[in-house]
Amino acid sequence: MSVIIPTHNEAQSIELVLADLPPDLTTEVIVVDSNSSDGTPEIATRMGARVIQEPRRGYGRACLTGLAAASAPDVVVFLDGDYSDRPSELPLLLAPITEGRADITLGSRLRERRSVGALPWHQVFGNRLAAGLIRLLYGLEISDLGPFRAGRAEVLRVLALEETTYGWAVEMILKGALAGFRVVEVPVSYYPRIGRSKISGTLKGTVGAGWFILSLIVRYYFRYRRAGTPRPA
Repeated sequence: MSVIIPTHNEAQSIELVLADLPPDLTTEVIVVDSNSSDGTPEIATRMGARVIQEPRRGYGRACLTGLAAASAPDVVVFLDGDYSDRPSELPLLLAPITEGRADITLGSRLRERRSVGALPWHQVFGNRLAAGLIRLLYGLEISDLGPFRAGRAEVLRVLALEETTYGWAVEMILKGALAGFRVVEVPVSYYPRIGRSKISGTLKGTVGAGWFILSLIVRYYFRYRRAGTPRPA
């Protein structure tokens, strides 16, 4: 199993994230760093991660770069480097896949043990709104678009993900649902991030991201609802 962690100035938290990963489940850890100036890559390297530099900005671009560099895994996990999700809960995320019940799993921050203040109200509202629209248009019962997620590597290749911004996270869900893959949500705990959010730390950033994601949900529905995405043979 490969774990991909996009980072940008996560020196305060990356050591905690890497130390918390269950070693018996992790084959490789790839930290995709975007121009950090605080020593994040050096810390990650010291902790045993493989660090790849991706100077082009964009959350999706970092995830795609890590996915392309992964060494033939059976499952790929995506995890933020701010320690808001707990890597120690990786077995919860993987269980539906290893038990043959899911192709993609999503860690929901809104279904269970969310720490007080971990998500600002506008981010909670935006995620619930987007999840509701997905339920309406795609018939997929989810509550959140959280970044802690996993997928079978074969499925991720078939989906041909291409969004380079924060739309990448919802693209995986939409294409997976349209192709008939089993997308299963798992409750995970969530804590205040260490450091400042690059997107959701401000109302303006959240509104901009939310509008982009909502429009993407609608566009994908009309673009792919007939053609769909082919499943592997």
